[in-house]
Amino acid sequence: MPRWLWSLPPVIVLALVFLYPLALVVQQSFTPDNGGGALDAYGKVFASTVFREALGTTVWLAVGATVGCLLLGFALALVIAFVPFPGSKAVARFIDVFLSFPSFLITLALLFVYGTVGMANGVWTDVTGAAEGPFHFLTTPWGVLLAEITYFTPFVMRPLLAAFSQLDTAQLEVASSLGAKPGRIIRRVILPEALPALGAGGSLVLVMCLNEFGIVLFTGAKDVTTLPMLIYGKAILESDYPAACVVAVVNIAISVGLFGLYRVVSKRAGA
Repeated sequence: MPRWLWSLPPVIVLALVFLYPLALVVQQSFTPDNGGGALDAYGKVFASTVFREALGTTVWLAVGATVGCLLLGFALALVIAFVPFPGSKAVARFIDVFLSFPSFLITLALLFVYGTVGMANGVWTDVTGAAEGPFHFLTTPWGVLLAEITYFTPFVMRPLLAAFSQLDTAQLEVASSLGAKPGRIIRRVILPEALPALGAGGSLVLVMCLNEFGIVLFTGAKDVTTLPMLIYGKAILESDYPAACVVAVVNIAISVGLFGLYRVVSKRAGA
């Protein structure tokens, strides 16, 4: 039997499960319900203020969350890898488990702490006697940003810890013996080795943030409309399927482009 025949079953399954539905989405984006031109739906969506605002919100939240994850992930990975403390190995293992958690679970945890009727507001009202607490940021873009940074930081830490585990500690010892301060050692020795892992982790986080739906939904941020939320609104709430498919095609195009960048950076990082 020719070897290429063995590749047919997975190709057929992939085509039926993924490629065919994707092709239907693309086809629907070029097929307006009113029977107009093929690009009418694209023109209508691109001219919409709601779409432009959703695109801008999606981009700045994704970029902001990625920067936050890179800074926080790098700092935490440094502590876990190079600062000996009891339970460091257990913390490193927990990061692997954390990656399997659904995003809405982290959002619910933040709601229990900082929500309108959460623990922080409850303690505030008990201590001060006020009618309500001061913490209401979870329903704002900053609350979404906090939730995304909290959830996606381990996705940066995982490749960083792998890179740090391969770092020759003799370099650190030599630099320290020559009188280099910890900050200088981080800048001149550790950071150059960590750049490929930072690039791979940051690219992955950027792609995932662009497509994040559960965090925005569960924070209850009604004024925060991202591309996935706009797709949901157009398809489910307004039954405007061509417009929803147009937004979906744009979201897919951005995600695929960034995923290609992620794969390039990952190969260079050896991930």
